[in-house]
Amino acid sequence: MKKMTDEQLSELEQDLNAIRDAVVADLGERDARYIRRIIRLHRTLEVGGRAMMPFGFVPPVLIAATAALGVSKIIENMEIGHNVMHGQYDWMNDPSLHSQTYEWDTVCTGESWRRTHNYEHHTYTNIIGKDRDYGYALLRLSDDDKWKPLHSLQFINYVLLSVFFQWGVGLHELESERIRRGEVSLNEKLPFLKDFFRKGGRQAFKDYLFFPLITFPVAPIVLAGNIGANLIRNLWSSTVIFCGHFTQDAETFTEAECENESKGHWYLRQLTGSSNFTGGKWVHLLSGHLSYQIEHHVFPDIPAHRYPEISEQVQAVCRKHGIPYNTGSFARQYGTVLKRIFAFSLPDRVRSKVPALTMGQAT
Repeated sequence: MKKMTDEQLSELEQDLNAIRDAVVADLGERDARYIRRIIRLHRTLEVGGRAMMPFGFVPPVLIAATAALGVSKIIENMEIGHNVMHGQYDWMNDPSLHSQTYEWDTVCTGESWRRTHNYEHHTYTNIIGKDRDYGYALLRLSDDDKWKPLHSLQFINYVLLSVFFQWGVGLHELESERIRRGEVSLNEKLPFLKDFFRKGGRQAFKDYLFFPLITFPVAPIVLAGNIGANLIRNLWSSTVIFCGHFTQDAETFTEAECENESKGHWYLRQLTGSSNFTGGKWVHLLSGHLSYQIEHHVFPDIPAHRYPEISEQVQAVCRKHGIPYNTGSFARQYGTVLKRIFAFSLPDRVRSKVPALTMGQAT
């Protein structure tokens, strides 16, 4: 991480606070119209997809229905659920869009997400040993984790995590690695597991029993379409999240260097530990505007559709302070994610002999 004096960090804090203050002062009807329009789009796609699904015995109809339902789930999870639960629309005083009451269409409960993501991940971003999102306790993505033989299979873990992403995220709070080490008892996790199985059971019943059964003559087709829609959502959302956090140049940090950090230091960590990717308006929408992950980590409670508008200002602040702004095409960033997963699956002595596998990390 770039070394900055207390005075420089204070100036960085002031520069970024000014951007945030200007956006917050401008929030209003335009933002309310935007999120309500997105909700209508999500509902239209969901109703359309489910209405077409019983006619899926015609292959093009099944493809269209599955795609519509999958995109609907992506929009609800990424642009609506994730952003609403960050408090981006609390100022509207709409109970259906409030961060503390919103419950999204995925296995992970809203309460669990707010604890593990909103608090833990956004407070301790990329701090090894504090941010459990870094590798999801399954992947070795830093030298700070000692290599073990099982890490050689982590590409398999990555594929499985991506395919079953909503279930992996839903179980994240279980902290299975800490249970294995005896740091946490399973009994302590029983309240969480009770909520998880209740929510997960409802989700599975809805997609894999209820909708197929009410279309009984074509139940297998509807079941296949629902499985396909969830798969589309899981693969896309996991890829977006990995491209925002685990690219080659995304830095990691130690607990010691982040101890008693100022707000300016926290800003610096968010800027250097996150990654953006470029794309058109639909790419940004379907990613929940996490294509602007840097802006999101700096301003998590600003409506995400505002990130493209302030991106140039954030880049200007980075240039002013000599801070790298990690961005690139979606293909390039995803390529570096795969490279990182592969590189850290190798023993250190093997990886060190291959210059092309050198990762840009903070130490």
